[in-house]
Amino acid sequence: MVKIHVLVEGDTEETFVNRVLRQQFSPLGINLHPQGLGKRGHCIGIVEYPRARADILATLHEDADSFCTTMFDYYAMPASWPGRETAEGDADAIEEAMLADISAGMGEEFDPRRFIPYVQMHEFEALLFSDPKVLAEGLDSVAESEVRRIRDQFASPEEIDDDPKTAPSKRIQCLDSSYQKRYDGMLISQRIGLDVMRAHCPHFDAWIAKLEALAEDR
Repeated sequence: MVKIHVLVEGDTEETFVNRVLRQQFSPLGINLHPQGLGKRGHCIGIVEYPRARADILATLHEDADSFCTTMFDYYAMPASWPGRETAEGDADAIEEAMLADISAGMGEEFDPRRFIPYVQMHEFEALLFSDPKVLAEGLDSVAESEVRRIRDQFASPEEIDDDPKTAPSKRIQCLDSSYQKRYDGMLISQRIGLDVMRAHCPHFDAWIAKLEALAEDR
């Protein structure tokens, strides 16, 4: 059994790992362990990088036979994160910088394959735009055409911007002010399903593929 610690930004991401991703990985012999940052894994949202770095390093040190990945939003990510100030919407640049920094922090004997950083573009709600019909049905009195109008402005849901007024979650809240990320977002994501999300979100799909590949090395 492959064990992967998934350090997440908040409760929604933790629930997403447990209810959506786990169904994909358990049959492959991969056991996902989501946890928030901070003491006792308390989910406190995105933090300055030094605090996240400490948790990543501690996780890798304390469980030397496991892997570690992350699920943090690009949206509102502080400039203290490696590569964030110059990324210009490129999550890969941040992930590469994180891998280099964590590898250096672990020392020369560290196997960099144990750490698979992932930065969600631009936040969890982008995944929900993978299926405008299901997203509209999960909101209160919102027509599919309203959701599709937003979705069709971008080549991929992952390109929906990270402006404080027009980030994916903000767009959803403009359509339905009663939207609750932890409850509504989770129900909608479960109805959409992982396959549809992967088909429309290439960066997300690449992350899932990297984790799936660990089953081949067992």
